[in-house]
Amino acid sequence: MFRNSLKSYLTTRGHEFQRCKHTSKLDQIREKLREGPGLVDFTSEDRPKNWEDYEGKLKRERGQSERLRLPPWLKTTIPTGSKFSELKAQLRSLNLSTVCEEARCPNIGECWSGGKNGTSTATIMLMGDTCTRGCMFCSVKTSRAPPPLDPNEPGNTARAINQWGLGYIVLTSVDRDDLPDGGSGHFAETVREIKLQNSEILVECLVPDFRGNRDCINTIANCGLDVFAHNIETVERLTPFVRDKRAGYRQTLRVLSTAKEINPDLITKSSIMLGLGETDQEVEQTMKDLRSSGVDCVTLGQYMQPTKRHLKVHEYVTPAKFKEWEELGQQLGFLYTASGPLVRSSYRAGEFFISSLLRDRKANSA
Repeated sequence: MFRNSLKSYLTTRGHEFQRCKHTSKLDQIREKLREGPGLVDFTSEDRPKNWEDYEGKLKRERGQSERLRLPPWLKTTIPTGSKFSELKAQLRSLNLSTVCEEARCPNIGECWSGGKNGTSTATIMLMGDTCTRGCMFCSVKTSRAPPPLDPNEPGNTARAINQWGLGYIVLTSVDRDDLPDGGSGHFAETVREIKLQNSEILVECLVPDFRGNRDCINTIANCGLDVFAHNIETVERLTPFVRDKRAGYRQTLRVLSTAKEINPDLITKSSIMLGLGETDQEVEQTMKDLRSSGVDCVTLGQYMQPTKRHLKVHEYVTPAKFKEWEELGQQLGFLYTASGPLVRSSYRAGEFFISSLLRDRKANSA
């Protein structure tokens, strides 16, 4: 189904998206997406699709400190298989890190083993595995003085990606406030190396905020990437408790709007975690703030406590509620909204749509 839908989409011509100018063509693009694979086609086949009868406790009441039991729709299988082992070995041999491992992503088995579509994917984490910030939701190691950058990392990353034969890759990184440019130059060099080895590959960069520095944002926005992503993470009220004090809600919005201002051709993207104690009104306002900042694509997923030292889950959001947020995203005018319990900022359903859109744009411009 995936290949047939992708082939059908990519062979369609004449649908060039121009934001705020050609609404009818945008509607046609969304119709193509509705006809193609949906979010369920990118999730594990053995996960039941209907959990309305679940009677377990989903929300902690005020004053309660015990952890909630994991609901069945969030349980995943232990990653195994030859593809998983092969990809892990290759990453280790090249001294590359992945956010899949460092952030303990629940989809690692599905993505690394190739899932039902047979293509292994991974989100490469640049600049090492140690961050200079300490967000209360993230399990990545922290230090004020991480190890120096690996000068061979851009080339190693490009060679590994080229060997995998992928058409879409996601690069992210730790925060490196210890570096004068926040690591933006290293990030940009990696993108250029990837494009040098394979100009057809589409590159998404999920970047830090670089403390809002416009020069750093400019370095990334004009390095040849296709998608500029930076995560808002949570609603404004909870930001001081969830994120590092150097990461501000309004600063994130400025980073996203600045990237779009510098390079209007970029697709911009952000992500929200749910289950931290936010209200429906706050989630809706966050989505509106992102849209007002020019963000094209948004993902919403369930926050999962990585270790006992991190923030507890306040609520497990139901699949039905995630569906409501997906519908709101469509109403607000996002090009694409991926919303589901196991959705993360880098999710293959979203990558399918974005790659289809970008390739269609290139075909029309050619």
